[in-house]
Amino acid sequence: QLRLVESGGGSVQPGGSLRVSCAASGFKLEYYAIGWFRQAPGKEREGVSCSGNAGGRIKYADSVKGRFTMSRDNTKNTVYLQMNSLKAEDTAVYYCARADYCSDSSDDYDFWGRGTQVTVSS
Repeated sequence: QLRLVESGGGSVQPGGSLRVSCAASGFKLEYYAIGWFRQAPGKEREGVSCSGNAGGRIKYADSVKGRFTMSRDNTKNTVYLQMNSLKAEDTAVYYCARADYCSDSSDDYDFWGRGTQVTVSS
């Protein structure tokens, strides 16, 4: 059974850090591009970062460049999103999703996790 399960969300103060994880089962992450997306209340879902299956440079949205770092651990079949210097505007549900290649369109991602809530508030 294919699964993507996000974890590690929570509440943090502005300027704090969180690491969210995306664990896959039923397929090997290393053969796919994996994207992180987020959706805040009342807003459209937006892409945060994406790591292609062949390695190479990881793409980041301008809004998170220099603050967020995406990584993979193929031995654990898991990807991570390290989020530093968090801001209130980073508050959202964070999702990971699978695709054949990194794309700005969420329509190109064929399998999604259920998401994990990240709240940044003082």
